[in-house]
Amino acid sequence: MAALRIGILVHESAMASAVTTPFDTLRTANKLAHTLNPGAPAPVSVQIVAARPGPVKLASGISFEAAQARPDELDVLLVAAIDYATVGDLCRKLDALVAERVLLRRCAEAGLRIASTCNATLLLAEAGLLDGLRATTSWWLANVARERYPAVDFTVEELLVDEGRVVTAGAATAAYELVLQMVEWAGGKGLAQNVSRLMLVDRERQSQAPYISLALAQRPRQGLGERAEKWLQKRLHESISVRELADHCRVSERTLLRRFHEDFGATPLEYVQKLRVERAKALLETTHLSFEEIVGRCGYQDVSSFRRLFKQVVSMTPNDYRERYRLRAR
Repeated sequence: MAALRIGILVHESAMASAVTTPFDTLRTANKLAHTLNPGAPAPVSVQIVAARPGPVKLASGISFEAAQARPDELDVLLVAAIDYATVGDLCRKLDALVAERVLLRRCAEAGLRIASTCNATLLLAEAGLLDGLRATTSWWLANVARERYPAVDFTVEELLVDEGRVVTAGAATAAYELVLQMVEWAGGKGLAQNVSRLMLVDRERQSQAPYISLALAQRPRQGLGERAEKWLQKRLHESISVRELADHCRVSERTLLRRFHEDFGATPLEYVQKLRVERAKALLETTHLSFEEIVGRCGYQDVSSFRRLFKQVVSMTPNDYRERYRLRAR
């Protein structure tokens, strides 16, 4: 069986770890495959590639020697995430990666499987490869991604989204799950499982949802979105209606619904539910309050209903969440 030919696409705006992590993990898979079956060929062929051959120096000062990315010599192209300071900086870098966008379209036309981790998903969207498809990315960029690429169905709660020829992974360490998926393509589930054990990677994770924090997510910081959120945060323990929120923001209910969809990818009531779950997460992490008391502080009377909502949003039960993420004395 021929080795799966994987190219890791490096560019001058790349994060060094977004290149080295998959590269080292794939090489580890080859070493482990040889240990388990010395006579078998390596399951993976991996190289660092670029839109143009030669050295690629990153902002961090690290340089990579990259080969020319040739679609006919690859089966999979993995796009390295972008190192950025602000959302504005990220958008400028996305605009500047013209040669990489051209390469991505060429690779897609050639039938390669294209993969991305973290914010590199936005580069795939910039190249038009995700229109009409589901995708995931760094959870804190969900609102930015939805606003900039409305033709893409961003489901950032998911750790990995496989749409066949395009596979996207979530934030940072989700890269391990994506690379282990590639190992599975090349060498089977057994090899992928052994590599995950060797590298101490938990393959049971299926979602980014438990890690999402609205306080850290990029979202509107001015205008209607900010006014609405400040008003809501003060009233999460109360009954809230769309009419009251629209009146506070001095807009019609129709305008409010449209703006919430644009800014938050949700209806006002869906966003209120997310804010209440976010408050519950904080209280589960930092207090000894019973779940019944927490439910009351989040504006719900029906404990069972809020427990179902919590599990739907977070992909964990409240008890499991508290046990895993509560702050413990050192």
